[in-house]
This record gives sequence, structure tokens and C-alpha cells, in this order.
Amino acid sequence: MLTDRKIVVVTRKTRLQELKEKYCTLGQAKFYLEHLGESFSDYEEESTLYSNSVAQSISLLKTVGRVQQLERSVLSTYLFSPDDVIVVIGQDGLVANTLKYLNGQPVVAVNPIPQLYDGQLLPFLEAELGEVILQVLNQSINSKAIAMAEVNTNIGQTLLAVNDLFIGPKTHTSARYMMSVDNQQEEQSSSGVIISTGLGSTGWFKSIITGASGIMDKPINHHLQNGFSWDSEFLYYSVREPFPSANTKCSKIFGKITNHSKFSMSSKMAENGVIFSDGIEQDCLEFNAGTVANISISSRVGNLITPH
Repeated sequence: MLTDRKIVVVTRKTRLQELKEKYCTLGQAKFYLEHLGESFSDYEEESTLYSNSVAQSISLLKTVGRVQQLERSVLSTYLFSPDDVIVVIGQDGLVANTLKYLNGQPVVAVNPIPQLYDGQLLPFLEAELGEVILQVLNQSINSKAIAMAEVNTNIGQTLLAVNDLFIGPKTHTSARYMMSVDNQQEEQSSSGVIISTGLGSTGWFKSIITGASGIMDKPINHHLQNGFSWDSEFLYYSVREPFPSANTKCSKIFGKITNHSKFSMSSKMAENGVIFSDGIEQDCLEFNAGTVANISISSRVGNLITPH
């Protein structure tokens, strides 16, 4: 072995594995897919290619150091060591989901199936992994800082987001809350509020701006149309479908949250209020009446290894 540092390999179940768990056998999964007109062979090929890439990557990494494989579902309960090296094999969502459980450990993101996956967070191929890991250990490779959003509630709960936070209703109903921006309060009713980071600014955030442009029937003429830098020390909040009424207003529907800002939301919903990050609803916090959520830039920063 070339290092005493532990290499943690983060993976996730393939679509085929998830279907097998749901329907108990591959035969049942195949019947379900083909009954709906889906190609079973596509799922099978993806699963085989992914599993082979994971196996070959782990085999290579074992010649470098101690290796531990970690499935996505246990990320929230795993205790990472400060000197761990993290290798993520999967798609963009897995990289983002991993980053929010780290605090500066280097993350090497590998695209296991480049002919199927096209991700902006997957700069390396399996064939490059050996050289990249050595460069990480020798500290002779570049990296990008990834700013994160953080929410803290008045009942002691905390949640980080690499792409975005969603605060609103669990189902397709309206959220009722009091928004406070730099101590200026406004009661609102909407389908929820999205808080976006630089990394998330080319995803959900871009969709919001594009939608607003389409409604106004005007081309996008906004300095944020291409997003903002991954390491930006600010966030943007966007209110979805704000509803004006005698008791609710719509003057604060889009804006910046900086290190000097104070941004909070107080729930006025009896039930079904949630806060979740990066599209992972399973890890959500409850946001019901009496809960106050304070949103800010996190002091924790992601560290994504890049080729240049």
C-alpha cells in the first residue's frame, strides 16, 4: 500500500437492483418493465457496466490504500475521518449528495459509463483513477471549492445543501409562512421557496429564470442566466407561485442571501411542511407551525478534485 489514508468509495444501487428489491426477483422486474414497453436489456446493460466499473475501480484502489465501499443510503450515518479520500462512482446527484456530508475532504468523481452519463461533476474516467489518486495523495492536483447552503431551525435541526434547499409543502398544496429578509417581514402563500447555491444555479435555479422569461414572453436578459460560480459566497431565494391575497403579499419573491444577510422563514402550516435538500426528500426536516428556519451560507465547503 502507498498510503495509510482510507479511501472511501461511494456507490449507489442501479435502477435494476432497485427494481429487483421492489419486485423480489429479476424475472418479476423483467416482466414489469416489458409489460410497460420498456427494454429490460437497457437496464441490464447499465447495471453490468456500472458494477464492472465499481469492481475494477476498487481493485485498483486496493493497491494504493485501505478501501471501504459505502452505499448512498448510509451516507447520513457514516462518520468520515478528516484525512479520508473520497471516490464517488455514479452520476451528478451522487456527487452532490456525498459532498454535503463532508467537510473539506477531497472528492474524486468518476464517470463509470460515459456513453450514458453526461455530468458536469464527473471530470474523470475509470482509466484515469490511478493517476488521479496519486496526485491527490501528493497534493499535486487542482480542486474547486463548493459553497453550500445551511438551514438551522429553532428546535436544533440542521441540514446542508450542495445544490438547493426546498422549503414548502410535502404535497401539491400551498405553503403558508412568514418570510423575514433583513428583519423585514412578509406573510406569504406559495408552493414553496427554493434557495440555490452556485453549484445549483445551472439546475433548478435556471429553470425558474427560464420559466419567468417564458411567462413574460421576453428573452432572458439577466446576469444570472448562466448561473453563478460554485464557490460564490451568496445564495439566491426564489418563491414558487406566490399568491397575493388580503393577508399574503408578494413583494419578496426573488433575492440574494449574503454573509451579511438575515433570512428566515416561520411556518404557519399545521402539518405537511418540509425542508429538504438536493432533491432528497427522505432526509427532510419537518417545517410545521412554530418552526423557524434560518438560512445562510455554510461554513463547511466541498472540495471537488478537477483536472485543471
